[in-house]
Amino acid sequence: MSSDTRRVMVVTGSRAEYGLLHRLLREIDESSLLGLQLVATGSHLSERHGRTVTEIESDGFPIAAIVDMELDGDRPADLTRAMGRALIGFADVLARLKPDIMVLLGDRYEVLAAAEAAMLARIPIAHIHGGEASEGQIDVAIRHALTRMAHYHFVAADPYRSRVIQMGEQPSNAFNVGAPGLDAILEPPPMSFDEAMASVGFQPRRPVLLVTYHPVTLQRGAAEDARALLRALDEFPEASIIFTGTNADTDGDEIAHLVDAYVERHGDRCMQISSFGHARYVSVLRGADVVVGNSSSGIIEAPAVGTPTVNIGARQRGRLRAPSIVDCAPDVSSISSAIRAALKPEFQRLSEACETPYGKGGASKKIARHLETPSLDEVLMNRCHTL
Repeated sequence: MSSDTRRVMVVTGSRAEYGLLHRLLREIDESSLLGLQLVATGSHLSERHGRTVTEIESDGFPIAAIVDMELDGDRPADLTRAMGRALIGFADVLARLKPDIMVLLGDRYEVLAAAEAAMLARIPIAHIHGGEASEGQIDVAIRHALTRMAHYHFVAADPYRSRVIQMGEQPSNAFNVGAPGLDAILEPPPMSFDEAMASVGFQPRRPVLLVTYHPVTLQRGAAEDARALLRALDEFPEASIIFTGTNADTDGDEIAHLVDAYVERHGDRCMQISSFGHARYVSVLRGADVVVGNSSSGIIEAPAVGTPTVNIGARQRGRLRAPSIVDCAPDVSSISSAIRAALKPEFQRLSEACETPYGKGGASKKIARHLETPSLDEVLMNRCHTL
């Protein structure tokens, strides 16, 4: 890295967010004007979440630093202590690597720790996916806090840019680039659905339900809602069910144990995997008949490839919606009715033809070009914009 190359630190703390950042990492790494400093933290280092730091390594990205939060539980006190360890770790990493700017995506607590350290170290922050609302999550408060801590904003839709500006951010520093997760999704998949399934040793029969269910962190009773989902899946004995892992959030372990037990009881038609990796996940998402659960992937990425989504409960409430999404309450009857609706041929055809409100791809290239050009002089003096 030459002395005149802009040092861009990108922080990744989970498999889902790494998949969204993957193309941007490649753009930064290949830019002659930017130098990539990739920092891995959070559940990437957790064995119970698949230790997905190995996926980063296999993709060939050099990891500049690792910040181990020592995720040893999912109770509020466990996560609070983990955030404290992350803050200390990022203080040391920033002092050693001295980035010119830090890039953060989303709304996770590990990302908040990185932003706090950058703020105190007087390092500018570029934030991706600001301005969005997910009302069932503590993440919405973190996301808006990150918006106020950041200096450049790369949002996924015009309404989100408007919200960022309403929060006092400068319009000249807020850019609607679309969702970076669509960049790889909208390209031909690296392998077919059958090849992806063969690579994990599973031979599904139709219909295929791709299920991801995370805790709703602002509500109690996440495990009971997960039990309702599993009872609803019992009403589709003909379906093959593919479960992906939960986030490292409060009650996540309890949900994971419920899923493990369900897969053990129905091993002939079910499988569970912590992480497909971003390449295989694209193929599985395209090949599934319905995405079921409460992940943002069902809201943003699934509609872009024509896969219907059954979105359960409040976790994603407030996000922009494509017409291919069926929202339902977290009870057995509502979930099973929504799955039946999504499996109907006419709804499958509607989903294949719908457009997503999150852009048409190319976000990563746009973000990289913006990172190359803006002056960082005086950007820390983040004056509040008044409407």
